[in-house]
Amino acid sequence: MTSPHSPTSRDPDFDATAYCSTRQAAALLGVSHRTVQLWVESGTLEAWKTAGGHRRIALASIERHVARRRQAMVDRTAPSRYKVLLVDDDAGMLALYESAIAGWDMPLDVVRAGNGFEALIRIGETRPHLLVGDLSMPGVDGLRMIRTLRASEAYRDMAIVVISDLDPATIRAMGLPDDIPILSKPVAPDALRAAVEAALHGDAYVER
Repeated sequence: MTSPHSPTSRDPDFDATAYCSTRQAAALLGVSHRTVQLWVESGTLEAWKTAGGHRRIALASIERHVARRRQAMVDRTAPSRYKVLLVDDDAGMLALYESAIAGWDMPLDVVRAGNGFEALIRIGETRPHLLVGDLSMPGVDGLRMIRTLRASEAYRDMAIVVISDLDPATIRAMGLPDDIPILSKPVAPDALRAAVEAALHGDAYVER
């Protein structure tokens, strides 16, 4: 949140080295500039605005946020195997993704769904750790599926990776949350693996 009592260089206790810009905070946390802005607005990070309207993020709040994330990972008992739900209305693409995953030598069990509605059913049945899905599907499309999950107390924190042939900027404008990575079709196997590993370990994936 942005403090109503912004420190200034004229304050005797002001320490400029205790703050950083929004872009510097994004680099430190490995997230997008917009994600930092959202965290400030939600109160996750402490910040104040300069006279010119620029946010300055408290480094102490960044350190606390990182510590919370690390503790959450420690508290989370890692399963012996992870369930990955693949969602695409193209059976050929599903087979391609599943074949790639099978060659990774990772503890992954794959569940498949051909559209958003079927995916929601499979999620209720199997409770996967990660959803990897397309957006453009008949019936319940990918965005509606994601909005449904984010509105659910039980599934709002599920890791998600989007694969789409739409332009990433267009997808963001359509309302896809900034914390969900986007892979462009056709996706390279190494990019898919990097995104899956990052999602399962709670790390930020740097979109290429």
